[in-house]
Amino acid sequence: MSDPAPQPLWRTAVQARWLGILALALAIAAVMTAMGVWQLGVYRSKTATATAERAAAAPVPLQSLFSIDDGLPSKAVGRQVTISGTWGPSADQVFMSDRLQDGKYGFWVVSPLKLSDTEAVMIVRGWVPSVSDPAVKAPSGPVTLTGAVVASEAEDSSDDAAKGRVLSSLRIPTIVHLVKYRVYDAFVVQTSAAGTSPAPAAVVPPPPPTDHAGLRNVAYAFQWWIFAAFTLWMWGRMVLDAHRSPDDDSDADSAEGDRGEAPVEPSGTVST
Repeated sequence: MSDPAPQPLWRTAVQARWLGILALALAIAAVMTAMGVWQLGVYRSKTATATAERAAAAPVPLQSLFSIDDGLPSKAVGRQVTISGTWGPSADQVFMSDRLQDGKYGFWVVSPLKLSDTEAVMIVRGWVPSVSDPAVKAPSGPVTLTGAVVASEAEDSSDDAAKGRVLSSLRIPTIVHLVKYRVYDAFVVQTSAAGTSPAPAAVVPPPPPTDHAGLRNVAYAFQWWIFAAFTLWMWGRMVLDAHRSPDDDSDADSAEGDRGEAPVEPSGTVST
């Protein structure tokens, strides 16, 4: 007599006890998933808050954040700074093309502010509709100004520098070859100063990059989601193991039947 066909896996999974365990596993996984989403929200809140606080902090001297010998630290990007110096010559100005302002394209005017005879900071003084605008004329004399620190843009503009002083990208590595003194590894977008008239239109500093503080919360979020997936995986593994293993109840019944069956006695002989 052939063995009965094995029970399909889904028949095991829909048994009452496994459905009950599944409901519990889904509830636990849902809580863990919600905890992961909450941790991700904490991370986003931290980064947004940190970025806003950095941009809103009171101005500090540029030299207190980093020196001309250092690269631009991420914590300095977006900070308001004060700088005192003397404007450099008009010949050292450069212009950034294709800059949108009030729905119109024009140029950013970038002028050096000399801190000494050998050191300077490149200042984005503002926006003009053309490089021939009267406001392009470089100011002269000493000045103390306030502005926001911005980093170099990614696009290479070295080819533009070979053709003139109108560049497509705001990059310190390009500008260092256009001036005869050392410059800081950052630009400062001027927000206030005792300026001359006419002056370029004020430029809104680009938003600082998101601060990556709070990455620990991202790790926590992924941990919760991994735990949630593991909970459901464990339920599936338990069901599979139960499906593959023999039915203990059936084995017990078989054993009882074997013990209760009387042995067959050999037939005796009839005496005469």
